[in-house]
Amino acid sequence: MNFSSIKNIPTMYLYLGSIFSFVLANMVRDKNIIFYYVLLVVGVLFFVFGLFKRTRKQ
Repeated sequence: MNFSSIKNIPTMYLYLGSIFSFVLANMVRDKNIIFYYVLLVVGVLFFVFGLFKRTRKQ
């Protein structure tokens, strides 16, 4: 799989996407549990991609 679009995203946007995903997940926690877990996984993935990109850059 080619993730070239994710590789070109600045690290700050990955972290902001992670925070946005966590906040949105917290807002929908009681209404839709499946969407809550999907947003949590997306937030963790954005955070991990940001960490990997930051460590490879330094």
